Amino acid sequence: MNTTSDLTVGRPGKLIFKFYVPLLLTNALQQLYSFADTAIVGKGLGDNSLAAVGNMASLCFLIIGFSMGLSNGFSIIIAQCFGEKEYRKLCKTLAVSIKLAGVITILLTALSIIFLRTVLTLLQTSSVIMEESLGYGYILFGGLFCTIGYNMCSGVLRSLGDSKTPLKAIIVSTVMNIVLNSVFIFWFKWGVAGVAWATIIAQLFSALVCFGKLRKIEFLKLTKEDFAVDINMSVSLLKNGLPMAFMNSITAIGCMVVQYFVNGLGVAYTSAYSVCSRYINMFMQPAATAGMAMSSYTGQNYGAKRFDRILDGLKVCLAIAAVCYVIFGSALVLIPRQLASLILNGEEQINLVVQFMPICGAMMLLVDTLFVVRNAVQGMGFPFIPMLSGIAEMFLRIGAIVLLVDSIGFKATAVAEVSAWIGALLINAAAFVLVFTRERKLNSPDGQERHVISPVRPAHALLHR
Repeated sequence: MNTTSDLTVGRPGKLIFKFYVPLLLTNALQQLYSFADTAIVGKGLGDNSLAAVGNMASLCFLIIGFSMGLSNGFSIIIAQCFGEKEYRKLCKTLAVSIKLAGVITILLTALSIIFLRTVLTLLQTSSVIMEESLGYGYILFGGLFCTIGYNMCSGVLRSLGDSKTPLKAIIVSTVMNIVLNSVFIFWFKWGVAGVAWATIIAQLFSALVCFGKLRKIEFLKLTKEDFAVDINMSVSLLKNGLPMAFMNSITAIGCMVVQYFVNGLGVAYTSAYSVCSRYINMFMQPAATAGMAMSSYTGQNYGAKRFDRILDGLKVCLAIAAVCYVIFGSALVLIPRQLASLILNGEEQINLVVQFMPICGAMMLLVDTLFVVRNAVQGMGFPFIPMLSGIAEMFLRIGAIVLLVDSIGFKATAVAEVSAWIGALLINAAAFVLVFTRERKLNSPDGQERHVISPVRPAHALLHR
């Protein structure tokens, strides 16, 4: 059965919600097994083991975030081809994307394994947790092909309007991950290495399910000619993918600098920061998912030159982001101690979490809005702007932690996060207005707007358009 979806026709609100819900469930399940990892490690192995895993978070984001940005960039080009109904070009684009992803996977795997110990040492990793962090990292980076394979396959499916297949894959892999975690940690006694193995196996399964679905799509019949060397296509894909990849990695560098200062405060702070980061990331996901939906929706409609629909979609996704803020921002402000107690054992660590969460929770609307606007810019094929915002995030995050850590201590980590959100949002919001206005004018007959757009129509009205 063909589960691709043309997002260029039909009511924008209904289309986006239909596309968003499976994506949301997919991300929710991913966060569930990520949370399960954290809870099992924290309660089963102790706060030091939790610190060892959490210490790897920014480095994992550096490597895996690079690959995710790359695959997202490739997927936007595919979404635009789908919107244009250029199926042969789409097949060629997919084939070249696969080749590029393979080469980059080999390079990232080799570099991450070779330099892992050096980077952890530079991050002031405590000797108490060094070996556990290394063991976890070697396995995770050794299985990078599973992670990149899943990101590529699921990204292509999303670009074609299929958000249900990744959901089906993640449902089974989530159960698999939780079961394997328990078996590897409590039965095999593999420690944090068991967490890494469970993650890799679950991601491999998800990748295979999504790949199997791609092979069944009728117009995706790749030929040997599609895999022939095409310099122009490779350059086009890399021009879109690399800026998004570097955006994630540049942001990760800022996070690594924060991690450096946190590690210098002690293992208790490393544990607390790990939990804070996990919750913030988890509670961001509903809005981040709206951003993912916006990216695919924008990509297809940009390819079809339907600029009125892009603006309609933006209103719907911003409304979703606002609802997410009310729910999850409130939780971080009102019940931080209860949330921390689900994972941590030590009172010192819990008190540190209580300092961090309310600050980020109160300001979470900034990052929720950022996800939507940034993905709209990316979906129109302008990845360099989000990359520049990533650079701004890095400097703001580093500046805040350097200037404030001595005076306000652990709270400086929360201020650093919020500072990065503000800077990135300002850049992307200004860029969206400029890019959207220019592109709509350039792609309209005689330089006139092709569609009449009502600037005051509320988002809920788009459901009935």
